[in-house]
Formats: sequence, C-alpha cells, structure tokens
Amino acid sequence: MQKDIVHRRLFLKSVIASYAGISAFRSSVPGSGIRYTVRPTVAFQQLSKDFCWFHPRVAAIPARNRKGMPRVIMTIQKHLKVSDYYSGLYYMDSRDLGKTWSGPIEIPELKMYTDDEGYQISVADVTPGWHAPTQKLLAIGIRVKYAKSGEQVTDTPLAHDCAYAVFDPGTEKWSHWKRLPPLPYDSSKFFLLNPGCVQWLVKADGTILLPVYFSGKGETDSASTVLHCKFDGERLSYIRHGDELFMQGGRGFVEPSLAYWNNQYYLTLRNDVKAYVSTSKDAITWTLPRAWVFDDGLDLGSYNTQAHWLVHKKGLFLCYTRRGADNDHIPRNRAPVFMAQVDPRTLSVIRSSEQVLIPERGAMLGNFGASYITEHESWVTDAEFMIGENPHPRGADGSVWVSGVLWSKHNQMILPE
Repeated sequence: MQKDIVHRRLFLKSVIASYAGISAFRSSVPGSGIRYTVRPTVAFQQLSKDFCWFHPRVAAIPARNRKGMPRVIMTIQKHLKVSDYYSGLYYMDSRDLGKTWSGPIEIPELKMYTDDEGYQISVADVTPGWHAPTQKLLAIGIRVKYAKSGEQVTDTPLAHDCAYAVFDPGTEKWSHWKRLPPLPYDSSKFFLLNPGCVQWLVKADGTILLPVYFSGKGETDSASTVLHCKFDGERLSYIRHGDELFMQGGRGFVEPSLAYWNNQYYLTLRNDVKAYVSTSKDAITWTLPRAWVFDDGLDLGSYNTQAHWLVHKKGLFLCYTRRGADNDHIPRNRAPVFMAQVDPRTLSVIRSSEQVLIPERGAMLGNFGASYITEHESWVTDAEFMIGENPHPRGADGSVWVSGVLWSKHNQMILPE
C-alpha cells in the first residue's frame, strides 16, 4: 500500500426477567458518581433454516416537543447462510421507547439488486444516525459485490465502497443507495473502502466524522482512518482524512468506532488478536494505538470482533465481548456482550464496573450497535446468530435484543466543535 505524504500511518423472556433491573456500580473515576440500570428486552424473534437477522442498529429521531418520545428506527438485514452474505436493508420502527415495534419491513429502494455484469449488489454493516442540521436520518454501510454463490468479489477497485441512504421522516421516504465520490488519491490506495460496523459522529457545524478501514489490491491487512465529510441532507462528500492507523498481521486495524468525550476523541479498533484504542484532540492526529487492558493491567480479552462506545457526560463506557467468561463454547467468545467504564487517565477498562448487557444463551452474538436514545437512556442492540428452526438448549432462539442502559443522572449529547 502506498504511503500518503500528507497523512502519516501509525503502526504498531424468563431470561429477560432475570437480567432486567441490574443495578450498576458507583464509578471509581473521581467526580463521576454515575449509576445506571440495565434493561434487556427482545424487539423481535425468528428462527429460519434460510437466514438469521443480523446487524440491528438504532437511531433516535427526536420528538418535536420536549415531552414527546423520540421515534426509534432500527436498521437490520438478513444473513444468508454464506459467510458475510447479506440481504438488502430492512427497518423496524418504535414510537414508545421500544415497548412495541413494527417490522421488519423491507425497504424497496434499498433491496439487493443485480448489476449489468450479473453480480449481486447489497450494502452491509450499516449504521444509522440522526443528522440534526438537516433533520434527516443517514444510514452508512459498505457496498458489497457478490457472486451468485454469495461469495464476495474483491478483485476490482471499490468492490467494497462507502454507500449511504437518507430517510426523511417528513415524507417517510428513503433514498436509493448513493456512493461517496472517489477520494482524491490513487485508486491503489483505497482499492477497498469499508465504513462498516462503525460509530460515526456529527459535529456542531453539521460535518461528519466517519471512521473507515481500507486496503490496497491484494493486501490482507487494512489501515483505519477517520474521514471528515460534508452532508447537505442529500449528498455526502469528502473533505479530508487524518492519520492512517496500521498494524501488520491480524488483518490490521478494522471496524473502527469513534466517540467524543471530555474534549477528546477515542477510537477503538478491531484486530484478530486483540482490540486496540487510540486518542486524538482533533480526529486528525492520533496516538499510537495500544491494546485494551483492564485497570489491573491484564489483557481485556477482546479479539477478532468489534467494540463500540456509550457516552455519558459523566463517563465513557466501552461495550465488547471477551474471553474468560466461561464462554469458550461460543465461537470467538462472542457472547455475552459486556459494558464497562473506561478510565481516561490510564486508558483502561475498570474491571469492577463490568456488567452483562446481553446474555449468552448458547449462540454467538452478531455485529452489534450502541446508541444514544434520550437524556435518560442509551441502547445496545444485537441478534443471536442462529440459522435453523430449533432453539438452542441454552435458550437462544434468534432473538433481536435491545438492552437499555438507564442512567441515574441526566445525560446530554455533546457535539464536537
């Protein structure tokens, strides 16, 4: 992969009842004093021999008045048995903070389609978010090219590319998928561009900070960076990007997720061997990534899967899966889903704060999401990875989980300046 002379690369149900109402700890981080309660619920459940539901992620559309409830849109799609083979996009809709849901509803404009060369085209790993300046919901994911067998085709430029769609709650209309215009670099640099399974941010001026990972042709290790983009309510466009974070081995750094807390940016990164974290004051210049550890110095045990953030004005929290939880029977130890507070002084995870958000019931949990919903609660969403018609003896039944984190203190979404 070519080096950029401007941007440096840094190397380097009864079950529900039993979990509902988990009382959390008082933080050991000085001055925070935060408590929260965990409330897991199931938004939808289905077992099928042909697919399972995957990638559930939510975005809240604020109520028009302060006393009203936000409308919550969940984007979700089907995993079609072949590895990383996904349907077009569906959505679910809740107007009572998750007590009831409609859907899943297939979005006609965002269905899988066949291109002129006979390849199937879909958009995977989608994350939705609310863009307040334009009053639009923006869904961003990876445009993927599939062979008829369901295998991904990656031998042409931008066979993986940044795609996005816009939902206008005023008209109840979705746009068709659009593609980010090619970045102003040699195509060999961003041969594959992946904004998948990431958390992205809207700044106070309406611009967007979009983490991505990318690679050159034939490369097995990816680099991660944060794109700074404009969004006018219809079109997304590139402004610049920051440091390119790279590590040899373990597929490099992939699936980066971004958070902003206490005037600093935090980026968590996936690698096959360990999870990593980096920080920045401006989302351009990043520190050398370091492996996530607990506050006792031991490895967090998260590997080969994504992690995401929940942000409260009083504290920063990481959501993750890990080894060492009597879960070696789960592929990649991807259940349960945990949450713990981050100590920003040491950039470590406070072991005593760890809580289970979504239980392990015999099945791997898929690619999850973490979102601000209201000043009183945030949500983590995931789905049990099960293709087949019979429940697991430990209880997994293809549930799509919504785990509410109910804050003891008023929260506020802080937009970066």
